[in-house]
Amino acid sequence: MDPQPNSVWYNDWRQVDVEPLETFTPTQPVSVIVPCRQTPAAMLARTLASLEGQACPRSMFEVIIVDDGSDPPLTRLPSTPLDVKIVRRERGVFGTALTRSTAGQARDAGVRAAAHDILLFVDSTMLVEADWMAAHSRWHHAVSDALTVGVRAHVDVTGLDAEMIRSRPGTLQRLLSDRPADPPRYERQLAETDDLTSRADDPFQMVVAGNLGIRKRFYRELGGFEESFTFWGFEDVELGYRAYTGGGLLVPVRHPVAWRQGRWRDGRDAKLRSTRIQRGIAAQFIADPWYRDDRPGRIFTVPRYVVTVDAGRCPVQQVIGAVDNVLTDRVRDLVVRIEVDAGEDDERLIRLRAEFGRDARVRVAPERNALDAFPASAFHVALPAAVVARNLVYRLRRKLGDAATAASILPGGAAVSITRAWALHRARRTGKEVAAFGEARTIPAAALKLTAAGPPDHAASGGRSVASCAARWRRRMGNGGGLREAWSVLKRRKVTVWRWMVEKLQ
Repeated sequence: MDPQPNSVWYNDWRQVDVEPLETFTPTQPVSVIVPCRQTPAAMLARTLASLEGQACPRSMFEVIIVDDGSDPPLTRLPSTPLDVKIVRRERGVFGTALTRSTAGQARDAGVRAAAHDILLFVDSTMLVEADWMAAHSRWHHAVSDALTVGVRAHVDVTGLDAEMIRSRPGTLQRLLSDRPADPPRYERQLAETDDLTSRADDPFQMVVAGNLGIRKRFYRELGGFEESFTFWGFEDVELGYRAYTGGGLLVPVRHPVAWRQGRWRDGRDAKLRSTRIQRGIAAQFIADPWYRDDRPGRIFTVPRYVVTVDAGRCPVQQVIGAVDNVLTDRVRDLVVRIEVDAGEDDERLIRLRAEFGRDARVRVAPERNALDAFPASAFHVALPAAVVARNLVYRLRRKLGDAATAASILPGGAAVSITRAWALHRARRTGKEVAAFGEARTIPAAALKLTAAGPPDHAASGGRSVASCAARWRRRMGNGGGLREAWSVLKRRKVTVWRWMVEKLQ
């Protein structure tokens, strides 16, 4: 039976009541998934030898080796007493020396073959200490939606064989202590974020798939590894991003350190070339400023902001004006959802769909709610069409700061809000309020320059509201329409533009 989902404040994993490693005894079995491709037999033998020495009873875990298109196929394993299963995958079209084309798919194949609910991923190039499995597993005994992230170092294994690992008198660290090595990575990030317990938005940056733990149900809820990553790198960080944005608990497993066989500089040039390619793919899926620029004209697969406009009983032109206002916001990395009543009349819907049906950034009367449609978007904004404010999304984000949610309410009761996706997912999973997981702030309406929209001025705009026409003018100018486009807009909407300018000068 799965444990309960986490209910901690932000990502403070220290609040979880977890068994100390020294006294932990597993009660639930583990599936260890080891993807490999063209892994030398001696290297794989060393990895299996390190798994043989686990403190957990061998009856409590299985090992699944996913042969991802090795040529010749991996049919025989080094001698081992472990319960090992081989899953064979044929090589995809990206089978060059630079690629590990289907690393995510290989791990997915391992998950499908896994008999147990707790999944631990370790690469075929890794060596793990005796308490490695327990260090990860104890967290997955405590909460159902944890992602445990191990630390790794790189070490020269020249002259080391599997028998030396089996018969070592102490720890791997002691055995490897006199060998050339690269120190564990991510120490700086762990120090800056107080071991990932701060309010930082990017704990996912340290996720490494070669030393990772997760429960199968949470893994499937996230959708597994993204298969678009066909080269080396970033597919693990992207999974970590979705785990964090999805309200999961990211737990750093600093001890014991796992050891990758070989120095990081081995194959360095190929890794760097691959990283440059993968980074472009990562920008589509990781809605974080470190991976993408908020430049005009760019549309990403996963938008950073999802803005839901509640049409309510507002006239169609007022709804159009509200959407246009959002689309010209200083924040550009967004999509807009127009929600209408379930019993909406056909003409109103037809007009909205005629207006926005071909706009890639607008969804009219979407069938799914915002969290289901955009589970990996970092921020969700809700506002009624009756509320007007320029650059509202930008102002909301600035006022939100590092809080989990923030809202502003007009005297008439209309409200706008912005909430981090991880807090929404966690609230849904636990049945608690968003405020149980992070700070909730109240923003004065004056700070956002919020006003209630008046009735649309059809006479002045030829059927469009003043706000709608002004927003369209700003959007065209902001997209680089130039003087000719500006003159065209002025000729068609001269009364509207004049009225808008007068309002701004008052």
